Amino acid sequence: MKKTIMILAASVSLATLGACDSGAENAQEQQADTVRDNAEVQADVMEVQAEALDNKTDGMDTAAENAMEDKAEAVREKGDAKADAMEDNADAQDKK
Repeated sequence: MKKTIMILAASVSLATLGACDSGAENAQEQQADTVRDNAEVQADVMEVQAEALDNKTDGMDTAAENAMEDKAEAVREKGDAKADAMEDNADAQDKK
């Protein structure tokens, strides 16, 4: 029984090592995370600016506020798309 557990543990360890990302892939994925985070921060700033455009408390957003919020969402989506492409590239490089 003890020998079986040791063999199983060794197998799991080897499988885990085989699934590890390379240092280069991890670095590229970190860059992708930075791109995504930067886009998120930029979009958040734009949304704060959008809120400042509407000084009424009537619950209705102005056209300018809506336009700025749409631009913020586009920035967020573009950042996500770029980061996703960077992560896909990192995965592909690691498989070579």
